[in-house]
Amino acid sequence: MSQDTRYVDPDEIDHNNSANESFQSVLQARLGRRSILRGAIGSAATAVFGGITLSACGGGDDDEQAPLKPLEKLGFSAVAKSLADQVVVPAGYTASVIYALGDPLTATASAYKNDGSDADFDNRAGDHHDGMEYYGLAADGKPDAKASTRGLLVMNHEATSHSGSERASAFVHINGGTNTLPRPATEVDREVPLHGVSVVEVRKNGAAFAYVKDSAFNRRITPLTPVTLSGFAAGSALMKSKFSADGKTARGTLNNCGTGSTPWGTTLTGEENWAGYFTRGAADDVARGNDKSVASLKRYGRNQGAASRHGWETGGADDKYARWDISKKGASADGSDDYRNELNTFGYLVEIDPYSKTSLIKKRTSLGRFAHESAAFSKLVEGKPLAVYMGDDSRGEYIYKWVSAANWAAADANPADRIATGDKYLDAGKLYVAKFNADGTGTWIELAIGNAVIKAATNYAFADQADVVVNARLAADAVGATKMDRPEWCASHPVTGEVYFTLTNNSNRTVATTDAANPRAYDDTKGASTKQSGNVNGHIIRVAEVAGDAAATSFKWDVYLFGAEAGADKGLVNLSSLTEDQDMSSPDGLWFSRASGLCWIQTDDGAFTDKSNCMMLAGIPGSVGDGAKKTLAYTGKSVDTYVGKAPTADTLKRFLVGPVDCEITGCAETPDGKALFVNIQHPGETITSATVSDPAKYLSHWPGNAGYGAGGSNARPRSATIVITKNDGGVIGS
Repeated sequence: MSQDTRYVDPDEIDHNNSANESFQSVLQARLGRRSILRGAIGSAATAVFGGITLSACGGGDDDEQAPLKPLEKLGFSAVAKSLADQVVVPAGYTASVIYALGDPLTATASAYKNDGSDADFDNRAGDHHDGMEYYGLAADGKPDAKASTRGLLVMNHEATSHSGSERASAFVHINGGTNTLPRPATEVDREVPLHGVSVVEVRKNGAAFAYVKDSAFNRRITPLTPVTLSGFAAGSALMKSKFSADGKTARGTLNNCGTGSTPWGTTLTGEENWAGYFTRGAADDVARGNDKSVASLKRYGRNQGAASRHGWETGGADDKYARWDISKKGASADGSDDYRNELNTFGYLVEIDPYSKTSLIKKRTSLGRFAHESAAFSKLVEGKPLAVYMGDDSRGEYIYKWVSAANWAAADANPADRIATGDKYLDAGKLYVAKFNADGTGTWIELAIGNAVIKAATNYAFADQADVVVNARLAADAVGATKMDRPEWCASHPVTGEVYFTLTNNSNRTVATTDAANPRAYDDTKGASTKQSGNVNGHIIRVAEVAGDAAATSFKWDVYLFGAEAGADKGLVNLSSLTEDQDMSSPDGLWFSRASGLCWIQTDDGAFTDKSNCMMLAGIPGSVGDGAKKTLAYTGKSVDTYVGKAPTADTLKRFLVGPVDCEITGCAETPDGKALFVNIQHPGETITSATVSDPAKYLSHWPGNAGYGAGGSNARPRSATIVITKNDGGVIGS
């Protein structure tokens, strides 16, 4: 393995070599048939919210929450763009840090020193706080979906901070860690549990929230925690390993990004860029006999000779290190004597019961294996199937939908066994992938072994349904799904049921490949001279199922919002007419409030960071088809497109700007809408081991410089969760 292999952000890599049409290429003919899109979806959200109630989640004493009372306009003053190393929120609001990297989760764990000497991360907060959900607790500790003063946060810890070709997670080692191979076992053992999930109790004392250090509910789920495989792939030969000869169990969860909260009160956490943690030998294709597993590995980004992100496989001979090398080393036919199939056990939505430490943690394999972001549920209808919407975050990948075989029963909102309820809705059903048509409609194509196209596929020989879901990308290639530009988070409107997907950016876009749904290809200068090209600032697409039916096999779509600088050309770039109070770049996190109806948009940006750190905006969206036609006139080409209704000062505003070199991600709220939890991921991420001993070289010192934890103004930066409250005690955003 090369010791100078440069780390590349997995989100920036395109592993899709299929000949499927890109999202842009299928849309050229849309203009001529656009009329079918308009006027059929329904009025704006503010016209339909009244009187709607939402099913409770988590088993409280009541079956319903209070009626949703949507905000008709935003009641705060927009936050200006900021390059300060601090969290900025509107006047009249307070943001407080409550849970950061290294914080102890047991009464006996010591306070975090934040100097690289801390260990025992199995009992501490992990790194890179990401997707997050809130679950209420009654005073007696029982689940209560209405509880707003006591609850559990279930939070992803996606990754750790490291730069360029470095392997070590610099900030958690005294001297930045070892970047040559082999990596010391003590460093590997410190880094592995930085990943995974936290369950942590939070309580409100007076006007302030804090996490509860010694709560009996607190726990960490790491890449070493035992998990159960569930669904179509459980027990498949594709899942067998030296750890699990029957292919029904596995170890841990990894690179968790977005989340989803099920209607029965559990969390779905998405495994995103997991493939890069594994290595393959330089001659592994030959060792495997160039069988079909080689095609699968390459499609998921693991060519032979691929270096792992951290070099964990070099920590020692123990299985906990050996599992990170997925080369074929054993003599068995099924992989039960090595870890050649270990990669197949990652890439799923993982279900966790936040209230129970004894319930099984299940990887829901039927929903497909890919770079999962978040999971958005359809609007629930008694006696009808429910849908789960998902995106595969990499350039050229796809948007998916799962439709349950079971029909929704309201009684399942408060089940005695939440994981068993997940078995009912998430193990049996149909997996679909989206094809976007040129006329503004779309088709959901079933990914099933019974699909004649999949059965006869020439790109990969599928054996059964387990093979289809484990190799969902290859199945989607075979049926001609539409290549998309990094589908990130998705969220469903709590009343209309329309589903929104963030498409973060695409530096590969050119004028020649522009079309109606991807009309922008432009140059942008960052700072004094850094040229950026393509769809630099990203956009958000929304989908409306025909007749609002979660099980529909067709849909309509348009573009809700384009990211752009306020001063950019409104004819070619700023198509949503964003102002200084609204402009943003690279939308990523996306979440709808069930208390206010607001759409929260979070950014993970590198293009606009000469003007502002990453941010979060609040929006009151309309519905599919509420916008207008626009024509973009390029030299030698014009492109017609459709943009959602332009936001106003009352319907879209910047609400928060984070510290330097961070990503804003993860969003949850108390049921009363009066406390909003947000994650600040990897502030000051850009660091090298050689400079970690010099605080003057850090890009950020947050949250130490805000008075939280050890280190003060010279603190090593830490990912952290903040809670935002309104000083008058009102609903956030009002």
